[in-house]
Amino acid sequence: MTMARLIDAVERRPQAVFAGFLVVHGLIWTALPSLLYFNLPVDVIEALTYGREWQLGYDKLPPLPWWMVEAAYQVFGTDAAIYALGQIAVIVAFVAVWLTARPLVGSTGALAAILIIDGMHYFNFSAAKFNHNVSELPFWALAGFAFCAGLRHGRLRHWILLGIALGLAWWAKYFVVILAAPLAAFLLFDRDARRRLAGPGPWIAAAVALMVVAPHLIWLAHNDFLPFSYAEARATTPRGVLDHLLNPAIYVVGQAYFLIPTLLIAVPLLWPPSKTPPRTNADAFDRRIVTLLAFGPALTLLAFSLLTGRGTNAMWGFPLWLFLGLWIVLFAPAALDRVRLLWIGVLWLTVSAIFVAAFLADYLVLPPLDHRFRAALFPGVELSAAITQRFEAATGHEPKYVIGSTWDGGNVAHYAAQRPQPRVLIDGLPRAAPWIDLADLRARGAVLVWTDGDLHALPPDFAAIAPGAEIGTPFELPLHRDDGTVHVGWAILRPQSK
Repeated sequence: MTMARLIDAVERRPQAVFAGFLVVHGLIWTALPSLLYFNLPVDVIEALTYGREWQLGYDKLPPLPWWMVEAAYQVFGTDAAIYALGQIAVIVAFVAVWLTARPLVGSTGALAAILIIDGMHYFNFSAAKFNHNVSELPFWALAGFAFCAGLRHGRLRHWILLGIALGLAWWAKYFVVILAAPLAAFLLFDRDARRRLAGPGPWIAAAVALMVVAPHLIWLAHNDFLPFSYAEARATTPRGVLDHLLNPAIYVVGQAYFLIPTLLIAVPLLWPPSKTPPRTNADAFDRRIVTLLAFGPALTLLAFSLLTGRGTNAMWGFPLWLFLGLWIVLFAPAALDRVRLLWIGVLWLTVSAIFVAAFLADYLVLPPLDHRFRAALFPGVELSAAITQRFEAATGHEPKYVIGSTWDGGNVAHYAAQRPQPRVLIDGLPRAAPWIDLADLRARGAVLVWTDGDLHALPPDFAAIAPGAEIGTPFELPLHRDDGTVHVGWAILRPQSK
């Protein structure tokens, strides 16, 4: 097919082309980790360690992403299903952005908006590691779509969807307050948006959101808001007045760096100059809404860093720029003609090829050269088999409990051949895994595993929870595609009579 025919197909059937893009995007970024990873990433092993317990809350983060990972694995039984889960989250987010964009800039403009934001690693390279950042994408995008539709049309179904999306986003990651705050401020201070407060829509959205989050809020109240301590620790504490400038600057520079490929894809809408003005269906109110969605959360996070002096995490940027492509298409000085659409496609394809090449190089070429730890090359299957075999040899049965970190213990549990898989007493701390019955653990025995510190002595927390555990001879396992090794300490807590 010639390039001219391809452009004709895009202009005639942009919805079909968009659907094809989603399929190709999902297949590529599901296949790459499925083929190149020997081991699940750190965040996914953590998700499986926590998720199989099906608690309303945990000590670190909200539970929904961990439930999603556990459900995907239980239904399909393969690690590939978890990689696909990440792409499903991305695809749902893209569809929500598309639905927001299409009434404003048309189907072709909506496609261009999606191609532009796909230049960010958040939606491809990094989405292979499903975690709370990835899980919030669909709910964040759906909230943006519902908010825009609710303001433009005032239909109750959109406000109900907004409440559901914000509520589920809270279950996914508390970071959703960075979105909710500017949405609420816009309703209060924008002259056209404020009129909606006279109707039931925004209040219904708030009530629905509260109902959705209520079970977790109750859990938080009963558990002293335990996860917030973890969240606070993730934001670097300021050391002085200078941090009120330095940390925001680091945040801006980091996000600007990640946006470079996206801005490159968008160049045809900015240059060369055009005498033909863009054609859109958006009025001034629509433009203010899109500007809010594109920049409001990012500016809110910047204001947070400026006021508190706290640092931010670069990966918090996952959902911030979902509507940036739409904003660029909407405010571009040039109309989206055939030539500019062609160049957007060419640049998107180039950026995507670079991301794929970088992914391949990171897991095929670089490991024996840079010796950087890559969780995906960890010998989790071998570790689980080795630990399980040692416990069976000593006790005559498979381990029901593992005492270890979410990484060490989680790998042993996830890659265990037995069903059900052993449960993990995280870090040997009952407060980190209050669902573990310590009496049952001692009655059935447990295997202890660690890969840091003195491999010939029990870590202090392990010794406190499992006195009398018999320490075995440490052993080594080779990393995949690397000449490095993993040094393993282990011990056995034999079953104790009741």
